[in-house]
Amino acid sequence: MTEITDFDSFLQAVRESDEAQRLLFVFVKAALPEDATEEERARFEAGQGGGLLPKMYVDKAPEELSDFGALAEESERMDPDWHIVLAAALVGPDGREPSQAEVDETFNGIIKTIHAGGDLSRLLAFDRQGDPVVFH
Repeated sequence: MTEITDFDSFLQAVRESDEAQRLLFVFVKAALPEDATEEERARFEAGQGGGLLPKMYVDKAPEELSDFGALAEESERMDPDWHIVLAAALVGPDGREPSQAEVDETFNGIIKTIHAGGDLSRLLAFDRQGDPVVFH
């Protein structure tokens, strides 16, 4: 079993799996609410705090993606204004690839969780270099 230490090891772990799956990616931007206090603004400027704003999302089959560089390059063409990509592998029931409805339902749940400031610990998070991000 591959230890996930960065984005490319995540891809390797997915490819080693026998399960049919789709890779889900949600690109987010760190943002500060308009009504933020001066203290919150100072923390945000120092690289802490704020919230996440979903910018775009995409699903891919594992074989559609060679490495993090390919995903980052594609995302730059779509919308370069993101800070973190949230990633998950969605496994379909009964050994089949997830349906588009299952993918859409999962994306909707992730987006709702982001908007609510909910727990994202079930997702992997990577910065623009493909290195892991840990939320505190």
